[in-house]
Amino acid sequence: MIADGAIAAGWRLFEAGCGALHGFTAAHIPGAGYLDTCAFEGGPLWNKVPDEALLRVLLAHGIRHDTTVILYGRNNLAAARVAHLLLYAGVADVRLLDGGFAAWHAGGYACEAGAAHVPVPVTSFGAPYPAHPEYLIGMAEARALLARPDAVLASIRSEAEFLGKVSGYSYIAARGDIPGASWGRAGADGDVNSMSAYQLADGRMRPAAAIAAMWEAAGITPGRRVAFYCGTGWRASMAFFHAWLMGWEDIAVYDGGWLEWSSDAAGGARCAAGMG
Repeated sequence: MIADGAIAAGWRLFEAGCGALHGFTAAHIPGAGYLDTCAFEGGPLWNKVPDEALLRVLLAHGIRHDTTVILYGRNNLAAARVAHLLLYAGVADVRLLDGGFAAWHAGGYACEAGAAHVPVPVTSFGAPYPAHPEYLIGMAEARALLARPDAVLASIRSEAEFLGKVSGYSYIAARGDIPGASWGRAGADGDVNSMSAYQLADGRMRPAAAIAAMWEAAGITPGRRVAFYCGTGWRASMAFFHAWLMGWEDIAVYDGGWLEWSSDAAGGARCAAGMG
């Protein structure tokens, strides 16, 4: 999943995790810094932090628009969540280590213990910010996409979640999914950290052609405006990153996802369960 091509000077390597600094300090890829997703998203809906706060995080970690950023995670969905928001901000060269830390460890590569590498902060992003606001949508645009024949809202959730058998999350009571959404698949029922429909047995990304064919069968095609969502954004961010790697241009993440949609009874959000 690391794109082909030479890595520019001044690149940065980060492990991304959620409250997982203890695991990082026990063992991590040499030279890596640490990014906690709580600096990128916040409750109660776990949406992106305000743009000003996101920019402060990037600058504090030495990230400009022209910095090559390589990400990995023990749960690579955390890295995908950060990757999507870096692309939203305008970082041009963002890469994920295919298979994450598990693949690195399985390959027998060196690890080190101790504190995270501390990058030198920068004072300017060096380009208009955010460069790609179209990569992120809210509920109003999600509703609008459902009425457009040239667009699709893609649910990146397990089959049990999509059919309304489970909510998928201990903190989400509602079961069902967004009426009119297309099922883009995710992973094993009962595991919101699974993206097995997108991965080989060792956790690396399936061939792009196989993913594209899976999406095409659900009407998710590059000729349409495609917004991915899941429960709170992590799985949708991985699907977005796959589409971005494939060169799809008109793509986004619906940040609020099922948590926001199902919570918006006052806003008139509709839910559906038992869909085929």
